[in-house]
Amino acid sequence: MFKKFAIAVPMTLLALSASMAFAADESRTSINITAEIPSKVFHAQPVDLDFGKDERMQYQIGAGTLSEVRGTYDIQHTNGSVGAYVVGGPTPLFNGNATLNIPLTYTFNGTVLTADSQEVVGDTESNGGMRADLVITADKPGNNQVGVYTANPVVMFDAIPRI
Repeated sequence: MFKKFAIAVPMTLLALSASMAFAADESRTSINITAEIPSKVFHAQPVDLDFGKDERMQYQIGAGTLSEVRGTYDIQHTNGSVGAYVVGGPTPLFNGNATLNIPLTYTFNGTVLTADSQEVVGDTESNGGMRADLVITADKPGNNQVGVYTANPVVMFDAIPRI
């Protein structure tokens, strides 16, 4: 009977000490992984995966203007050209009072975007893939346009089929 008791005690102590050590030394890392693999036929995506998440137009005191927002995109369409537009039209900077909106101009690859889709990358250029910039500029704010302004535009790219 002594043997059975002698063997059981060390296992119990071992189990208790192991669980206490595990809890004291535990460390956890949560990792969220996303992978977006674009189509080989058509895609338009920012080179910088963080572009669009939190862009700032910095007020430039000397000039009284706002800095531009610029993002470079990888563009490809092997079956035609690429069009783009701003959903609902060019979204202005807004501070809660629509009479104080600051107009924004959206330009992609040198073409000013509107609410209507228009070609921004030609058939020949888009076939092999290329890079082009989306540039957003603001009108110069007036003296009464102060405070925090925001805009949440959606720029859409569409595949224009070859005719």
